[in-house]
Order: sequence, then structure tokens, then C-alpha cells
Amino acid sequence: MGTKTPDGLVRRLLESLDHRAVITDPVRLRTYECDGLTHHRATPGVVVLPETAEQIAAVVRVCNEYGVPFVARGAGTGLSGGALPRTDGVLIVTSRMRRILSVDVADRRAVVEPGVTNLAITEAVRDLGYYYAPDPSSQQVCTIGGNVAENSGGAHCLKYGFTVNHVLALEIVTPDGDIVELSNTDPGYDLLGAFVGSEGTLGIATKITVRLTRAPETVTTLLAAFDGIEQGGQAVSAIIGGGIVPAAIEMMDALAIEAAEAAVACAYPEGAGAVLIVELDGPVPEVTHQFDEVTRICRENGAFELRVAADPAERAAIWKGRKSAFAAVGRISPAYIVQDGVVPRTALPEVLASIDRLSREYGIRVANVFHAGDGNLHPLVLFDDAEAGAGERAELVSGKILDLCVEHGGSITGEHGVGVDKSRYMPKMFSDNDLDTMQLVRCAFDPRGLSNPGKVFPTPRLCGEVPGVRKGVHPLVESGQAEQF
Repeated sequence: MGTKTPDGLVRRLLESLDHRAVITDPVRLRTYECDGLTHHRATPGVVVLPETAEQIAAVVRVCNEYGVPFVARGAGTGLSGGALPRTDGVLIVTSRMRRILSVDVADRRAVVEPGVTNLAITEAVRDLGYYYAPDPSSQQVCTIGGNVAENSGGAHCLKYGFTVNHVLALEIVTPDGDIVELSNTDPGYDLLGAFVGSEGTLGIATKITVRLTRAPETVTTLLAAFDGIEQGGQAVSAIIGGGIVPAAIEMMDALAIEAAEAAVACAYPEGAGAVLIVELDGPVPEVTHQFDEVTRICRENGAFELRVAADPAERAAIWKGRKSAFAAVGRISPAYIVQDGVVPRTALPEVLASIDRLSREYGIRVANVFHAGDGNLHPLVLFDDAEAGAGERAELVSGKILDLCVEHGGSITGEHGVGVDKSRYMPKMFSDNDLDTMQLVRCAFDPRGLSNPGKVFPTPRLCGEVPGVRKGVHPLVESGQAEQF
């Protein structure tokens, strides 16, 4: 158990949990020291594995009793350090809560626990003619609880929206240990909307009601190969500018293609400087018309090869390289940083050219994979962590990419969240007054600041503190009455 964890905490936790659900062994604790962003690590003080909302509520009440911070964790696939544990706190892992509680096809909804994987929902309703639309690349392993916390997207969010557009209701454990329900039909403020994407700072989701989407009449997937990423970008602008909204429109550059080939042998067209994956779905006449337009636009913008999936197997083969892209770069680089930013679609060519200049200036390779239709970039910053100074240069390039996004009117995150990794960039997007207002919302849910502290905000305020520029040490911190997380 972490040395900073109060005496008696584990004993109190064992009053509500089986001894096998409370982990204090230092070796086992290290399993949970990071999420998918591995260069941020901290060994949790205690890990608990609850199986019910009531058990989570009991754990949270114990944390309040001892003034101990707590962090929720799903599958640990997050890429912003959002589930980074506290060495002096409790990590609440929801992976054992993996039941699909009900499916209501008539009302197009399902109720699931937070440990259910994203893809498992689609698999449960596919034979009924439905699916769950948000599809992060990690959908085979990422869980719905984490998707809710980060407001995850995926390739098909261009047409169908993010997690927040597909969550109809939540059961949550509040930061003080109460179990409450939030719904999109509740009058007054949209508390459901505020909770989705709050990265665990407003409580823990324990039951999620999701929207089920009717499977489209037909799906057509095509891959277009270009000599360079500029031509592909022009094709994207022309497709969207022509009034076509594909289900998905994804792009990979030459370095990302190289990595995918090394990892999964996706057999994309040889010599391609960029590939564009376009998926169209809907009624047959509409998809047929859109397909004709998309193929014409791609050819007019320099596509030298077009492939069209003839069946589900070929569709999966086209998507194989894109879905594996993040992990695939491990085949061509000892270490890498997955970045996530957004720019206006029309700014893509200029931003990508600037990323290329940064790559050459700092001697750091950058592979580009992105949701081209909505400008959501996922630059993969590659480096050798055994090389002195390489990690620092990679971090610098990564930060400068986010600067580019903000300078062009975009955002520091599209779907991975802020977490601990990007909190220092928040002041580049928001004023002090903006950040103070956001923290007033956090304080309304969590006045003691125990729920996933140290995430999202660069300089967390003590709840009850008057907004404004902070000067010197806070009086309560100085007197020892409060801790600044």
C-alpha cells in the first residue's frame, strides 16, 4: 500500500469489498500505474475492483471519510493520462462491471455497465439489425465507462457524432458517494451533457443507457491512393464541399502506411504517399449517387488507384491498416507520442505542411493519421527513448503541434481528452475567467476536489475560492487545512 495512504483505509474498504477485490501488493499495483499514455506513471496507493454501483458508492464514501482522492479506470486504453492514479489515493477499476443489463429494440436503447466493451454492444444487437455508432480504434477493448468519461469518438463520428450524442441516461456515483440518475429528458440544466466528457472529475458512471442505431441499408467502402497528402486533402475538401457527408473519411500519410504494412500487412497500394478511406452508408440510391461523386472527385484530384470493397471481408481489409495505426508505429519506432488536436478542415494543408517543417527542424519523425472530414488530427510523434534528448525533442514537437491547432482556430483535443497530458495547454485556448467558470461547475459536483484531481485544469482552485488571479500560497494550504492537488 502507498506510504501516503491513511492508516485504517484498507480495513474500511474491506468492510464493503471482498479481500480479492482490494489490491495492496506493490507488484500488482504496478499493473495500474498508467493508461495508454505510458510516459506518465504513478503507482496507486490502493486498487479496488468493485462489481456494483453500491460498492463504488461505499468506496467513495470511505475516501471522503479519510479525505483521500480517488480515480476511476476502465480498460486503461486512454491516451491523455486521464486515468493516471494517485500514489496517495484509491484507484477504482470498473472492469468487473461488464453486464449488458437490457436491450430495448422498440425504443432503440440498451442499458450497460461501465466495464462493457464498446464493440460488445454492437455484437449483442447486430442480429437484430442495430449497432452502437461511436467506434474508437480501440473499440475491441475500450469500455463504455471510459468512453463516457472522455466523450470518445471514432472514424464514424463525422456523420454520427460522439459518445455524448449516443448516451440517453446515466446512473452515477457522485463525488460524495450518492447514487443518482441523469437523463436527457431531465428539465433544467443539461447535467447529462456536462458529465459526458468530464474525465472523471464529476463522479463515476455506473450504468449507461445508450442509443442504438439502425444498421444502414447498404455500406460502400473505398480506398483512394494519392502521390501525396496534399492531393488527398484537396479531395477531402471537395467531397465535403460538394455536400456529401460520408459515414467516415480517414487519411494516412506515407509513414503511417509504412507502419501499418509492417504491423498487419494491409497491402495498401505500393508507392502511395497518402491513402484516403471513404465509407458511405444509407439507402442504396443515395449511396450509389455519392459513390459516383466521390470516385470522380478522387480521380480529379490525382488518385492513381481506387479500390472498392466487394464484401465485408474486403471492407475489413481496407480498415485493417487504419484501425491498427496507433499500435503499428511501434514496429518502426522504439517510442512514440500519440497526439490529438483539431483544426478547421480548410486549414489541413497548411497545418500538415507546418508539422512537416517541425519534423525536419527537430529531427523527429511524425506519422499522420487523421479523421480528415472534421479536421481531427492524430500525429504520431516518433522517437528513440534510448537517444539522449530525443524524448524532450519529441515532447517539444508534440506541444508545437497543439500550438498550431490553436493558432488555426482549432482545439487541443478532439476525442482523447485533456487528462494530465494536456492540462498545461488549456490556458492557450481559454482565459482565466473561462477556466474559473469551468471549475465552478467542478466544485458544484465535487466541493472537496477528491474526484480525479490534477486532471484537465492546469492550476486547480480550491472550491469556495473567489475566482481571479491567484497570488501567493492559498491561506488554507498554508495553514495545513487543505491540500493543493
